[in-house]
Amino acid sequence: MQTEPDALTRLGGWLFRHRTSLPLPIALAIVMVPIGESPSSAAFIAVGIAITAAGEALRLWAVHHIGAISRTRSERLGPLVDTGPFALLRNPLYIGNIALWVGFAIAARLLWLAPVSVVLLGVEYHLIVKWEERLLEERLGEAYRDYVKRVPRWLPVPTLNRGDRKTRRENDLSARSAFSAVERDPFSWSETLFSERGTLIAMALGYLLLWLKARS
Repeated sequence: MQTEPDALTRLGGWLFRHRTSLPLPIALAIVMVPIGESPSSAAFIAVGIAITAAGEALRLWAVHHIGAISRTRSERLGPLVDTGPFALLRNPLYIGNIALWVGFAIAARLLWLAPVSVVLLGVEYHLIVKWEERLLEERLGEAYRDYVKRVPRWLPVPTLNRGDRKTRRENDLSARSAFSAVERDPFSWSETLFSERGTLIAMALGYLLLWLKARS
């Protein structure tokens, strides 16, 4: 019997449907807040770009495996994906998003905004994930619960014990064989880039605005 979601879970569902607009306050701060006393430094820009690029690389890797379902705003679910970055952590797209905005904040020399971005987006994505997990468990049942046991939510945890690694490999093979009927080939890289075109364009536009801000 399904139970009614609590208020925080319902809030997570609302945030999921509006997740594209969640970083807007951060974007406005990056573009509009004066840099202040932070010295001009090529190092800040280089580090910021590197972190942004790493975040987008993680997103591209994830979209390559999960496909167009990553863009949905509805409760529609595809098959369980446990390949690529989804074999290491359950929410690589959200981690990639956080890295994108941290990189932009550092490149803009608004260093105080980097931890603010982590906290703000971290709280919002945590609520979204709690809502998603409830939905996935309801629809996929034991298969999803097994995935949750095998793969951490946010950060990959290295397994140092050889016996633990062997057990995890055996569990991975067992779980994947159970999903053989729904496995599909990953997106091609051309499809992946097309799906990510909005994010890539937004990144290019963001750095163009930062360049104009620095010259003003």
